[in-house]
Amino acid sequence: MAFACLALPLAGCASDIGRAPAMSPIGSGLEFGQTPQMAAYPERTAKSPRTFSLWQDRQSALFKDARAMDVGDILTVNIAINDFASFDNETERSRKNDSGFNFGGSYDVSGAADSAKGNLTYGSNTSTDGDGSIKRSEQLNLQVAAVVTGKLGNGNLIISGSQEVRVNHELRILNIAGIVRPRDVSAYNTISYEKIAEARISYGGRGRLSEIQNPPVGQQVVDRYAPF
Repeated sequence: MAFACLALPLAGCASDIGRAPAMSPIGSGLEFGQTPQMAAYPERTAKSPRTFSLWQDRQSALFKDARAMDVGDILTVNIAINDFASFDNETERSRKNDSGFNFGGSYDVSGAADSAKGNLTYGSNTSTDGDGSIKRSEQLNLQVAAVVTGKLGNGNLIISGSQEVRVNHELRILNIAGIVRPRDVSAYNTISYEKIAEARISYGGRGRLSEIQNPPVGQQVVDRYAPF
């Protein structure tokens, strides 16, 4: 029975041996922009188009620029992350407490006398010393096309997109989602990542190189659940 349980995952892994990782179907990256939390944003009723004798707002589409404005439009996101953070914290605490209590007494009963005395002392001594440091450096320069997947009541756009590049047997995946203001989209139909609210940027991959860099599954289980 134990061999059968072990053979099942090995059979699934054997089907991927010698094959490149499969790419996601087109359109699967749009799901990052559709979450139940988006219902918390207030809605605003749309105004009816104004009509004049010689002009209608619907005709202004003839002079519309190429920027993304509606659901289904595409815009380019420029990701240029160059962050560096360094933290160094040191904490030291010490506390000492000493106390004492003295007592004594004597008695005389029918010519028999005696005396006693005692000394009771107690105290505590505690100390804490902590030192920690964090150094982090991140640099990422990429461009990715995103699709407008929704439009809020106030006119802000919900964008979501993904990009997958497979080289040999390694697949690199870039996902991005967030909320943008139409006014922040440039005339070249591009927007910088720092102007995206609720931005979710993920860059990683899977494949033979990633499998070698990660520890085996058994080692990960031991590292997670080992009590010592």
